[in-house]
Order: sequence, then structure tokens, then C-alpha cells
Amino acid sequence: MNDLTVLLSRYWWVLAIRGVGAILFGVAAFVWPDLTLAVLVMLFGAYLLFDGIIGIVDSVRYRASLGNWWLLLLEGVLGTITGAIMLFMPGITAFLLLMLVAAWSIVGGVLRIGAAIRLREQIQGEWLLVFGGILSILFGIFLAVMPHAGILSLAWLIGFWAIAFGVMFILLAFRLRKAGQESASK
Repeated sequence: MNDLTVLLSRYWWVLAIRGVGAILFGVAAFVWPDLTLAVLVMLFGAYLLFDGIIGIVDSVRYRASLGNWWLLLLEGVLGTITGAIMLFMPGITAFLLLMLVAAWSIVGGVLRIGAAIRLREQIQGEWLLVFGGILSILFGIFLAVMPHAGILSLAWLIGFWAIAFGVMFILLAFRLRKAGQESASK
């Protein structure tokens, strides 16, 4: 196994926690679709900030063992900035918010596809990461192309995306756990 796979298989549970967090956020978007834009912004901002901070910490912490650690750092920084703006400037216009989320989603999707290509010989099921990346890209494009979607539609789209993304992260986490166990037993 390469360094990235060893690292990810050792900390597979972090991906699982990120997945559970995304699923919980997605369920909340479906259960309370009448949330105001400000509350939705705050919830999504908190999630992005938390997810971005984890990405930054992991990229810096393991930069010596990761060849392209700066890609993880880039995704973490973009998520943290987007989340912080959403939390500390809730009066921002819906259009700008949608464009920030769209950019974050597209860049994150591209980075996930790149990671899947890099991991394809190390784990089985890398298609889950590719699929999650494609979903992120499509979600970002949809938000960029259809910025005037109603808040209810936006809440449901974000909920669907978060649940799909969370499921993909959990499935990937368990595949990485299995790969780590198989590697340790050799």
C-alpha cells in the first residue's frame, strides 16, 4: 500500500464521522424544509467549517508522508473559508452563497476524483470516491446554473447531496478499514 492508503486506512473512522455528519445534516434539511435561509446558511456553514478544519489539520499533520498533501490543504482551506463566511456574514446574498457552495462542491469533487485515481490500485471500490466526486461536481454545476431555485428546492437538493456524500464517505471508510486490516495481516 502507498502512504496515502496506509494513512487513510489507519484513520478510516474520521471519514466515517464526516459521512455521518453529512447524513445528519441532509436528514435535517429534509425534516425541516421550511428552515429560513439564515438557519440553513448557519447549519451548512458550521458543517463546512468543521469539515474544512479537519481537512487542514490532516493535510498539515501528515504532509511529510503524503506526496500531494497540498490538495487536501486546498480543499480544507476552501471549505473553511466558505464555512466561516457563511457563519460570520449571514446577511450575505443568496446568490453569492450559492456561488461559494457551488465552487466548493466542484473543486471538492475534482479532488475526490483525483484521489480515487491515485488509490485505484490500492483499494477496491474506488468508484465510490469517483461517484461522490461526480455528485459533488454535478451539484455545484446545478447550483451555478440555477441560482434562482426556491429555498425549499435548495434545501432538498442540499439534503440529497449531503446524504449521498455521507453514504459514499462511510462506504469508503469501511473499504479503507478492510484494506488496512488485510495489509496488517500480511
